[in-house]
Amino acid sequence: YCVEFRTESLSQHCALETRPFARWMQYLREGHTVCVACQPPAMSAATRRCSGDGHNAPGDKILHWEAIGNSQCQGTWKKIRQLEHCSCPLVHSFIFT
Repeated sequence: YCVEFRTESLSQHCALETRPFARWMQYLREGHTVCVACQPPAMSAATRRCSGDGHNAPGDKILHWEAIGNSQCQGTWKKIRQLEHCSCPLVHSFIFT
């Protein structure tokens, strides 16, 4: 499944990322909607959910995220909705880890 979030805030360290494999961090923006896929091995075998997906969080709850590969690129987002059938666009799409 996938979850759509609206990015509320992010650190300036995301825009400063220049390593080739991590340049995607430069494109994160406050107010943008991002789509995050929950796939194995990030999915718990017991619950069939990814940690941090905001499943039981009310819509106005601010959740925290951190980019893999640059722990200084982090921020907050709010869950918009969960999609059982993923249709994430090619840009602004991520995977829970």
